[in-house]
Amino acid sequence: MTADNSKDIRTVSVFSGAGGLDIGAIQAGAKVIWANDVMKEACQTYRVNIGDHIVCGDINEKMKELDGLSDISLVIGGPPCQGFSVAGKMDANDKRSQLIWSYLSVLAMLKPRAFVMENVKALGTLQKWEGTRDLLIQSMRDLGYSVNFIVLNAKDFDVPQARERIFIVGFRGSSNLVPDLAKMIKPYRKPAKTLREVLLTLDRAGTGNNLDVCRARITLAHNPVLRKTPYAGMIFNGLGRPLRLDSYSATLPASMGGNKTPIIDENELYSHAKPWVETYFEELLSNPSAPDTAEVPKHLRRLTVAEAALIQTFPKGYQFQGSQSMKYTQIGNAVPCNMGKAVVQMVIDVLNSNKPLVALPRVQSLSF
Repeated sequence: MTADNSKDIRTVSVFSGAGGLDIGAIQAGAKVIWANDVMKEACQTYRVNIGDHIVCGDINEKMKELDGLSDISLVIGGPPCQGFSVAGKMDANDKRSQLIWSYLSVLAMLKPRAFVMENVKALGTLQKWEGTRDLLIQSMRDLGYSVNFIVLNAKDFDVPQARERIFIVGFRGSSNLVPDLAKMIKPYRKPAKTLREVLLTLDRAGTGNNLDVCRARITLAHNPVLRKTPYAGMIFNGLGRPLRLDSYSATLPASMGGNKTPIIDENELYSHAKPWVETYFEELLSNPSAPDTAEVPKHLRRLTVAEAALIQTFPKGYQFQGSQSMKYTQIGNAVPCNMGKAVVQMVIDVLNSNKPLVALPRVQSLSF
């Protein structure tokens, strides 16, 4: 999994979670020598699959352990995003929102040659967070980095999931330059396979390499909320939506494990049958009383742990630790491995002088 040039890219990972970004970074050529997360189960998962160099605990209490590290080429990490996420309360005072400044403290201490920070799309696009984002980027520039941010969609980087995230990227030196990340990332784009193509590489749910089955019941809403397609709105109780197998998954949430877990139609997956939810949707449009008599067929089920991990492009057979609920949480919180690989590969290629740092014209602003 480690590239030949990994010895040159000494990397520190913070807010590492189960290791999604780290797996991508290692595949791109990074050598992760120190990692950290506060979640016990995520640290166990990281230790089993990647290595013993992960330190479990609050980064603010573990900062002193970074004192002895030198010649760090790269810092990577995705600070908890619940404080910024539109799926949460969007509270600037949420303790988790403050951890972006802990990331900044790591940069100030280690002074790496480059860094990659991942977070939710809202931090990069909502006016509510513009002041926070601009202050963060200016603080990074004040540390001597040329910095910019970009919002990327995972489906453009060999991930079968429409998951948009902000990446803030910086290179030490030339702090008056603004990297043209849109142009720099372009060579690393790779369209994803469909969900069907990806899921068919696993055994049937409950067998072989696909054992961790979600038992949460699927029930129909008595007062369904209809949208333009059966894949939106609320036909089923809970927030678990049916998946479009010949397209990409919607963003997998960390709240999977119960009725927020996405739904798969096995007849559609294995026999190419017309999706049951589409037929039911058509019945609802013509007969609003259908929910009183309809039943969910047995060939509809929830996404398994192994399937969710594969959608996040974790290597097949990755061993998640903890309860089933915690496994889903670790997967939903992760940076998709292939997406992380593309961004880190772009950065490493600049550090190794394989690709140039392309700058925007100086009249351009930090934001786009």
